[in-house]
Amino acid sequence: MEDLELKKATLAGGCFWCTEAVFQRLEGVEKVISGFTGGSIKNPAYREIITGRTGHAEAIEIEFNPTKISYEELLLVFFSTHDPTTLNRQQNDVGTQYRSAIFYHDEEQKLKAEEVIALLEKEEMFKNPIVTEVSEASAFYQAEQEHQDFYNQHRQQPYCQYIIDPKINKLNKLFSDKLK
Repeated sequence: MEDLELKKATLAGGCFWCTEAVFQRLEGVEKVISGFTGGSIKNPAYREIITGRTGHAEAIEIEFNPTKISYEELLLVFFSTHDPTTLNRQQNDVGTQYRSAIFYHDEEQKLKAEEVIALLEKEEMFKNPIVTEVSEASAFYQAEQEHQDFYNQHRQQPYCQYIIDPKINKLNKLFSDKLK
């Protein structure tokens, strides 16, 4: 049997605990890593990121099987499970580190991201304009181990119950056919 080449997607939709929890549940998503990208220093630590001074976004790096889930489908889930209309903010998380961003890995991903955003704007899917940044992927730095698989390890924490649970419920409702 031939080895299928997995594709990579890098997305930032606020707190990486939230986006990681959503994408881990999708059929065709083989791996999700929480980390940082889009900033100015090498190998930043979480304590530096949360100051907002490094320019990094909390993001996830996804490895996915394009025969099971397309990049476009990943983007539709992304836009459905966070607010792409608030600049540098997701709920109570405020700062550039919580911005909405798509970090593309090739020209095809860039064009697909722009196409999906244009379609959502044309269809007026949101009351306010989409402010999601579309930028070329740069170095991605994996966050410390305690940030990996956070939701699955800490579901009892209030943040998980009040912030992440509603996103998972929305995912289950809108994309039940895409779940593992």
